[in-house]
Amino acid sequence: MSESTTTTRNRSDSSGTRTEAETESAVKPVTTRRGGGEPASRGRTTIADGVVEKIAGLAARDVVGVHAMGSGLARTFGAVRDRVPGGSRSVTRGVKAEVGEVQTALDLEIVVDYGVSIGDVARAVRENVIAAVERMTGLEVVEVNIAVSDVKLPDEEEEEEQEKPRLQ
Repeated sequence: MSESTTTTRNRSDSSGTRTEAETESAVKPVTTRRGGGEPASRGRTTIADGVVEKIAGLAARDVVGVHAMGSGLARTFGAVRDRVPGGSRSVTRGVKAEVGEVQTALDLEIVVDYGVSIGDVARAVRENVIAAVERMTGLEVVEVNIAVSDVKLPDEEEEEEQEKPRLQ
């Protein structure tokens, strides 16, 4: 900066007010910013469909009156997979999620216990799934479609009991 410019900035006009150059420098302080704003806003978080499916599956199973998840065929294959050494119980059985950037939609297939109100169970499943998914992921759940594929009767044997060896 030249000496004449510095002199102009430090000088006041005859009324005692600051010059335009002095006012500008007083209003706009020079700050050095690093990064790009708040740390929480730097970068992007993506959530896989499988993550939302697991959360929804566990939340749906917590509801009283839900006997199992998935269709009969999916449960049969799941029972076989559970018996294989190293195999694990699939918490996503009967759950399909479509995940966008800020919203998700879910389709659930459930088996209810005999004697429960299907409407009440479906309502409770929706409430529990929506609360869990929104709390854990921050995604807005736009819909939870529930298909009741079967009713578990009291005298029916479990899939696991049907495969016991007949010989002793």
